[in-house]
Amino acid sequence: MTAHGANLPADVTLSDAAIADEAATLDAVWRDKPGFWGWLTTVDHKSIGKRYLITAFLMFLAGGIEAAMMRTQLARPENAFLGPDRYNQIFTTHGTTMMFLFAVPVMNAMGLYFVPLMVGARNVAFPRLNAFGYWCYLVGVVFLYVSLFVNMGPNTGWTAYVPLSGPQFAPGHRVDVWAQLVTFTEIAALAAAVNIIVTTFKMRAPGMSLNRIPIFVWAQLVVSFMIVFAMPAVATGSTIMLAADRAVDTQWFNPAEGGDSLLWQHVFWFFGHPEVYIIFLPALGMITPIIETFSRRRVFGYSALVLANITTAFFGFGLWVHHMFATPIPELGQSLFTAASTLIAIPTGVQIFCWIVTMWSGRPRFTTAMLFVLGFFFTFVIGGITGVMLASVGFDQQAHDTFFVVAHFHYVLLGGAVLPLMAAFYFWYPKVTGRLLSERLGKWHFWLFVIGVNVTFFPMHILGLEGMPRRVYTYHEPTGWGPLNLLASLGAVVIAISVVIFVVNLVKSYWSGEVAGPDPWSSSGLEWATASPAPSYNFLHTPIVGSRHPLWEPTTDAPVLVGLRTDRREVLLTTTFDARPDSRNHHPDPSIWPLYVALCMGVTFIGSIFSPYFILGGIGLAFIGLAAWAWQSSHSGGHELIAAPEAEPI
Repeated sequence: MTAHGANLPADVTLSDAAIADEAATLDAVWRDKPGFWGWLTTVDHKSIGKRYLITAFLMFLAGGIEAAMMRTQLARPENAFLGPDRYNQIFTTHGTTMMFLFAVPVMNAMGLYFVPLMVGARNVAFPRLNAFGYWCYLVGVVFLYVSLFVNMGPNTGWTAYVPLSGPQFAPGHRVDVWAQLVTFTEIAALAAAVNIIVTTFKMRAPGMSLNRIPIFVWAQLVVSFMIVFAMPAVATGSTIMLAADRAVDTQWFNPAEGGDSLLWQHVFWFFGHPEVYIIFLPALGMITPIIETFSRRRVFGYSALVLANITTAFFGFGLWVHHMFATPIPELGQSLFTAASTLIAIPTGVQIFCWIVTMWSGRPRFTTAMLFVLGFFFTFVIGGITGVMLASVGFDQQAHDTFFVVAHFHYVLLGGAVLPLMAAFYFWYPKVTGRLLSERLGKWHFWLFVIGVNVTFFPMHILGLEGMPRRVYTYHEPTGWGPLNLLASLGAVVIAISVVIFVVNLVKSYWSGEVAGPDPWSSSGLEWATASPAPSYNFLHTPIVGSRHPLWEPTTDAPVLVGLRTDRREVLLTTTFDARPDSRNHHPDPSIWPLYVALCMGVTFIGSIFSPYFILGGIGLAFIGLAAWAWQSSHSGGHELIAAPEAEPI
């Protein structure tokens, strides 16, 4: 095979030396530039995905520390560990961190890292956009925590309800910090969503038709469409409407001037409830390959699982009013949203039964990853049952804004998202690092985490039924809430110990863990068809897919596609439905301009809190960066389309 990508005849076999030379050439073209400059300019989806994962995990630890501070404050009545103002900042930052800076970004990170590997691509569709999204996310992270440390952290809850977050009741810039932080996270999420959509539709390996796409990729694709439709709602509400009410005295949410305070709740929850599924559906997508691998059986009900994902996404946009049953919503509307809130449990139940059938008819192997999946079944079902309870208007009006809602919410997110995410860490850690996590430490992590979650949050159901309101920094001893709060705080200690064990496992295994090899689990997905960790170019030759489980096929010599150039970053584009070779595209080289433009966005949105002139200055500087970005792309041939190579098995 020449450097210009001439096709090989079907009866030609590459020698080991030729393969080594080709791999060396590809590595020289695709790897990051050396040194700090290379770190700043990388556009490799694996490097950016790892940065997302590490940053999001640090946010998980930060949010956990904030939760520990709140549980310390509430462990006994009339505690003075935190004052009311600091407590408000801590619980607002905790919720904002976990929802906007951990849960959504970590799921996007898993998609950005693994979707190209699972579909047989060498990178995401828009590498520089991918880098830009991460830098925007990092600017938001730094902005929030610098604000918190200088006593300017947001203090009106992660939902920022008006009129509490309006200019009359929240002077200063604390709410402005929250409103602009949301902007950065939305930009990052939209950038990731666009990348995943286009990568999935246009960069799949030949033969990977829509009915052969892995379930995890389907979940990421569905969620990406949800992000595209949901995220602009909260960006409009926070960045434009709320910020304008506070900065230039518009009256979107002021009833005295013709506004409507309930408008904020509608705008926010039109995003906020789909966001739960934006977090939840990728976690469900992670479960399928884990169960398949450790049950040694192809998943039962592939079509049902795909349709369940799509149905959940569709219904997810029709539930937002169940967060507003305590407001004067017409009774007919309440009935319709109650029905929808109950109905959405059906597609999730379908997925759970498909997984149970898969395990029942297979030969389950109870690794740490599999144990976390079983922990998901137990914990999430409790959260789902309490969710159906809260879907009832009569019950919700009694339990609204009590600790019962806190318990339900954490059972859903920890049980439905964090437990599958932990399973995914144990499953895919060798693909990222080349080493296996310790199973012994992993089982300690599992049992302590599951026990800690249930000891922490199950008592909160009882506290809520006894009338303890959420978002209070203390309570009086005669209420009798002290013993259950102390029990919940002890459970939080157990969770903290389990997370410490997990961190020790991550660090220890990275340096001295067992070497994994390309496919330590004998799994079926394309991500295991290359080395662990994957090389800079992902695949030496683009694989050709003949089934949903390409590595479980009985063939001995898997066919691959040749003909892509090795002297530049060239990728294959395929047709949307059947994944037939369509054209080749010269992918962009590393660039500093995504970082520059992200910093300009930081100047624009953060500066707008203090002066409108920062908006003009930031946008002006951003245009310079965008012009340089476009010029660099045009000179690197980023949009050149040429004839596709032929698919020849070798």
